[in-house]
Amino acid sequence: MKAVATLLLVGMLILWAELPTGSAWSCPPVRFTCARPNPPNKCGSDLDCPRGKKCCLSSCGTRCLSKPPAIPT
Repeated sequence: MKAVATLLLVGMLILWAELPTGSAWSCPPVRFTCARPNPPNKCGSDLDCPRGKKCCLSSCGTRCLSKPPAIPT
């Protein structure tokens, strides 16, 4: 019984460690494609970006984007 509880606890800790940290917004959709065959990428993941920014696919490669402003309702 203790082994089952330990495995459950370890599994929960692994899942908790993989949760995103404060990035509840998603990247905007890309509407245009780049004419360049190999566009430059300025980031590879969110970890490459400054705090509060996210690595998103743009029309020509990837780049760090800020969270879009909230739309007032």
